[in-house]
Amino acid sequence: MTSAVRVALSEARHSAKHLEMRDSYLRDDPAFIRRQQGHRDDPADRASWWRPWLDVVAAATARGVVMRRLRIVSEPLSDYTRYEYDGTFTNVAAGEDVRWLPRSAARDLLLPALDGCVMDDRLLILHHFSGEGQWTGPGMEVCDDVHMAERYAHAYDTAWQRAIPHAEYETG
Repeated sequence: MTSAVRVALSEARHSAKHLEMRDSYLRDDPAFIRRQQGHRDDPADRASWWRPWLDVVAAATARGVVMRRLRIVSEPLSDYTRYEYDGTFTNVAAGEDVRWLPRSAARDLLLPALDGCVMDDRLLILHHFSGEGQWTGPGMEVCDDVHMAERYAHAYDTAWQRAIPHAEYETG
């Protein structure tokens, strides 16, 4: 995660909401390539998968920030989404609440065009990706427009209510 999100999360006081809506991101990520080659993280070997980003998440949740990650996914899951699912135990271990929403269950929702994060329902950080799932344009765009952040948070909250908690989501 880039420094803009790390800084915003370190300054968040109440909530951090992360919305992911793509079926594939950064397919050239070394961790994804290792998974394609058969590597699986061992939940019992925390030292092998704990990353600096998880330190930031754990610090935020320890001070009371409610951190939620919502993934809107196509089913059956893409290889990349299955990789994310298999690694979600790391997010949960750091204190995130993760939910999954199949696109078929979101068909009547009005959702933002871009992935992003909302901190304290006031600061919006939009994520710009190409059709291939690579960072593009500004990469991350910090929007200090409270009304836009509130609209994004409202759409997020509506989808969150329908989403399935990670422990209950079945990948099929």
